Amino acid sequence: MVARWGLGRRITALCAAAGVLLVIVALAATGTAAANRAQTARVLDQLGPAATNAEKLMSTALREQSAMRAYAANGRTADLDLYRAAVADERALDASTGRLLAGQPALLARLREATGGLAAWRTDGAEPLAARVAASGPSAALGTPDDTQRARFQRITAAIGGLQRAVTDARESARRSARRTGDLLVGLVVFAGVVVVLAGFALAVLLRRLVTRPVVDLAAEVRQVARGDYKHEIAVDGPPEVARLAHDVDAMRQQIVTDLALVRSAQEDLTRSNRDLEQFAYVASHDLQEPLRKVASFCQLLQRRYAGQLDERADQYIAFAVDGAQRMQRLINDLLAFSRIGRVTNDFTDVDIEKVVARIANEREGGVTWADLPTVRGDEALLTALLTNLVSNALKFRHPDRPPAVHVSARRVDGEWEISCADNGIGIEPEFAEKIFVIFQRLHPKDVYPGTGIGLAVAKKIVEYHGGHIWLDPDRRDGTLIRFTLPAEEAAS
Repeated sequence: MVARWGLGRRITALCAAAGVLLVIVALAATGTAAANRAQTARVLDQLGPAATNAEKLMSTALREQSAMRAYAANGRTADLDLYRAAVADERALDASTGRLLAGQPALLARLREATGGLAAWRTDGAEPLAARVAASGPSAALGTPDDTQRARFQRITAAIGGLQRAVTDARESARRSARRTGDLLVGLVVFAGVVVVLAGFALAVLLRRLVTRPVVDLAAEVRQVARGDYKHEIAVDGPPEVARLAHDVDAMRQQIVTDLALVRSAQEDLTRSNRDLEQFAYVASHDLQEPLRKVASFCQLLQRRYAGQLDERADQYIAFAVDGAQRMQRLINDLLAFSRIGRVTNDFTDVDIEKVVARIANEREGGVTWADLPTVRGDEALLTALLTNLVSNALKFRHPDRPPAVHVSARRVDGEWEISCADNGIGIEPEFAEKIFVIFQRLHPKDVYPGTGIGLAVAKKIVEYHGGHIWLDPDRRDGTLIRFTLPAEEAAS
């Protein structure tokens, strides 16, 4: 049953057991500390002062006896005053000791026995003796006690000595009790420390056995899968939490295997599609263009040889045929060029965009300016085609009322180069911002602006092949502004 407990439940049980033991220890320590304080207070506040008072009571009784004997022998008032002072001290000690020994009847009984004997000695012996001296005068005989009086006072001092011994014994007993409770308190503290250490050790062992080791095993299983063994089933022994984690990781592995199979299938389909596309490109460039060239050639021969010999409608039909054949050739060539982007390319090199734009400007009839163009990593031929298409479009769609002006610029934005090609031509309405990048899409009739409508589609494909994106800036009103981005990678040394 315990083996099926989860990690959280086991840790909770361990902490609960340790907590119960610590609570028991805390309660026992509290009681022991209270008892130790009580015994210590009894020693310091009651029995210690009581033992001192008992010793003073003995000396006070002896002072009373010696002062009375001296007064009986010589009748000096000073000796009588010493006697009376000793009596006052004895009564004060009696009252103080009685308060200290409150609640301890055995010791109080010994105190009453000692002080009662002294009171009886004063009543029956000392006070009558003082009256006789005052009446008949002192004498050596009065100052010397007889055997009866001597025996009586010995019993008094013996009672006081018994009180001293009893108080001392009680004080030592309380000291031993305080020492025992102190030792017990130290033992409880040590036991609590042992409980904490053992609980920590047990927790460490529990975590190592139920967390660290299963997680290490799971990591080893995952690394085996990460090395390419996707068929390796992940299974780890451990608490339910780790077992569920291993199950989830294995489910992820199975999903990866499924997705990988789909990717491989798609890759095979893509490979077949590429082969078909290459075959189509070959057919388009050879088999299709050969009869198309014949059609165009013979149509041109008809146009040159029979121009003006047939009626006007026949010349028009021949012109339509020649134009259609030539346009078909241009469409096929543009389509082939579009399909080769990303398939037939060179390695990326450092391309100085400023030099590319300068070369394009030299091939055109002026009106092209540039500023602060960067060097980027890319395919120089494709980037040249990209900029050529943008500049050619800008010059082709010029405004009839002003000379063309094309400006190419760049700026650094969030780790990319944003390159802009702005012109002062006829412009493009914002609603056509997406349509202009679709292949063979035209916004104007071909007899007004020649072309196949593939230029911006080629530009879009080249930009995306280099990891950027291209768009029409809708805020430009006086002409057209095309922007595109290229990664701002460091140029190779």
